[in-house]
Amino acid sequence: MVPFDKLSRITERFEYVEAQMNAGLGDIAALGREYSELRPLVEQVQAYKQLLEDISEAEAMLEDVDMKELAEEELPLLRERLPVEEQALQVALLPKDEADARPAMIEIRPGTGGDEAALFAGDLLRMYQRYAEGRGWKFDVLEESVSELGGIKEAVIHVKGENVFQRLKFESGVHRVQRVPETESGGRIHTSAATVAVLPEAVDVDIKVDPGDIRIDTMRASGSGGQHVNTTDSAVRITHIPSGIVVVSSEKSQHRNREIAMQVLKTRLYDLERQKLHDERSEARKGQVGSGDRSERIRTYNFPQGRVSDHRINMTLYKLDQVIAGDLDEFIDALHADDTAQRLAAEDL
Repeated sequence: MVPFDKLSRITERFEYVEAQMNAGLGDIAALGREYSELRPLVEQVQAYKQLLEDISEAEAMLEDVDMKELAEEELPLLRERLPVEEQALQVALLPKDEADARPAMIEIRPGTGGDEAALFAGDLLRMYQRYAEGRGWKFDVLEESVSELGGIKEAVIHVKGENVFQRLKFESGVHRVQRVPETESGGRIHTSAATVAVLPEAVDVDIKVDPGDIRIDTMRASGSGGQHVNTTDSAVRITHIPSGIVVVSSEKSQHRNREIAMQVLKTRLYDLERQKLHDERSEARKGQVGSGDRSERIRTYNFPQGRVSDHRINMTLYKLDQVIAGDLDEFIDALHADDTAQRLAAEDL
């Protein structure tokens, strides 16, 4: 059911914003953002209304002897387009996630599986790096702790580009790998796991950090030698006392470390707020893609069989090499399609 009163309010708001911009009134930057968000929606509304008018005109033409034959040809084609346009309009009307257009922080950590889990975490890091490069995004490793065998103990990455969070947000969760480790002499298949968290980058308007709520320590970087580990006292650790969140950055510049650590802290606090809102949503959304639980097993990479399975949408692809090489769009597109279907179903309840 198309809510025509809502369509009218959207169109009226768009016309108001457009008039304000043309007159040079109000906050031009804010109006510009709203205009950009409303314009594609209004174009979809106009296309839908135009189709209804065309159908009405064709139906009227049936009463005209001279035009009846033409109307009988056009009317079925127009009516065939109607459910397609209605579906497109309903999708366009779904509430938008304000974080979709933002850059993202990706945090990758090994789970169960020891050295093999750390090696798999490194595979995931390179997988996302290749995916980002393929889309022309900027992929900046802020923090990386490397294991003795060359795996990843922990990695924090900043990804910047067009609609980064929108594309990557369903990657959060537990990724599982099944393969024979290089260190396994008996040829047995081991199962290991790594966790991925994709967080939308916070901006100052989202989170204000009270200086009294944090403790900042400088320290000598230590560890087994990641590319960002050094031997100076430049490493910075920020502890957010109310939440218990601890962030460490160990670049060469102490000033830069403070900036990085504060940005990561704000992003994690912003994510906490988003998780609270998520938990308060209606039960109708519970079955949706990505429940939001970061402990949820979402995908399995089976090397002996060359397959990757996403457990949320029961989708399996026998193209593991391509997926590990960064070919993620087939999974990501399917996850978004399923999410849209779930949200449309919830709107109808």
